[in-house]
Amino acid sequence: MQGQPADPPARPGRARRPGRHPVRLRHPAQPAAPLTHVERNEPVPRTEASPRPAGVEAVTREAAHTPAGVFRLLPVDLARDLPLLGRWMNDPAVASFWELAGPWHLTAAHVRAQLTGAGHSVPCLGVLDGRPMSYWEIYRADLDPLARHCPVRPHDTGLHLLIGDAADRGRGLGTLLIGVVTGLVLAGLPACTRVLAEPDVRNAPCAAAFRNAGFRPSGEIVLPGKRAALMIRDRCPE
Repeated sequence: MQGQPADPPARPGRARRPGRHPVRLRHPAQPAAPLTHVERNEPVPRTEASPRPAGVEAVTREAAHTPAGVFRLLPVDLARDLPLLGRWMNDPAVASFWELAGPWHLTAAHVRAQLTGAGHSVPCLGVLDGRPMSYWEIYRADLDPLARHCPVRPHDTGLHLLIGDAADRGRGLGTLLIGVVTGLVLAGLPACTRVLAEPDVRNAPCAAAFRNAGFRPSGEIVLPGKRAALMIRDRCPE
């Protein structure tokens, strides 16, 4: 099961939105920014990241005990995690929605834009019993380009995710972990009253996993490059 960003206007990598959440790159004539350290398989230089949204430390600090094992979110470190993320993005099942297949610098640019951006989106690895097996983006939906396409409330928090390996898909882990991460977000971000997701309408397994995790469908929205199913999980059921 894969999820994907909603409206990518400013991140350089995955483009369906022209900006922050690159989903689909449609301009092959434009050369990617040279990242020679990546192309030479050298460590990615560390850069000073912007402050994370208040409370995110609590979201990534807590471990959750689940029927599948102990799960935690680990903030992405490109120097450590790029080979794994690059391999996942080149899986055809992932690439069909994330559209970051190809050289690792595409994935690096996408993730780096969040690590060094305004601090409104936090990329994380999902680690189950010590094994990295999923990728998550936790973002402030009210500060995201998504807010231009659907009504959002202050401190609404959005989720994007992908399950990395085929062996972890199709057995309910997506639903289980969406519920876990949603719980961590609501516990760690007291001002957040809703968690949002906007999977591509073509990605039926992803939408079903969100529904099974307690998200309610709230219609379809048209985003740059995709039609999405808006899914909402309320802190307090309405």
